[in-house]
Amino acid sequence: MPNHSRPRVFLADDHSDFLKAETTLLEPYFELVGTACDGASLVSEVQRLHPDVIVVDISMPGMSGIEAIQKLNQCGSPPKVVFLTIQNDKQFVDACLAEGAQGYVWKSLMHSHLVPAIFAALDNRPYVSPLQRR
Repeated sequence: MPNHSRPRVFLADDHSDFLKAETTLLEPYFELVGTACDGASLVSEVQRLHPDVIVVDISMPGMSGIEAIQKLNQCGSPPKVVFLTIQNDKQFVDACLAEGAQGYVWKSLMHSHLVPAIFAALDNRPYVSPLQRR
């Protein structure tokens, strides 16, 4: 029987190693309700499962994470969104926040920033990892 006392989180990333790492990191805190490895699957599964938060990568095959969130926004009341990405550029941060994302976390900081970013999103607070120098 699912535990509905924990927030429901959906993961979308086209790299299976990251999905596994995210799952391991998040399972103690959240109910993980599903995963997708491309934008089209993300849209259909989120519409079916109704998670509280989506953790999504920007770069995915077929439809980017940003395009998938745009599509969910057009369909009405999307869940909270936290982008988890390697994109370390202010233009991507701005584009994601413009689509209504509550969080933006660099994959290199996932272990220390992702859980707080999800909790911030649930509380309607923004969370953006600091830009990293290359």
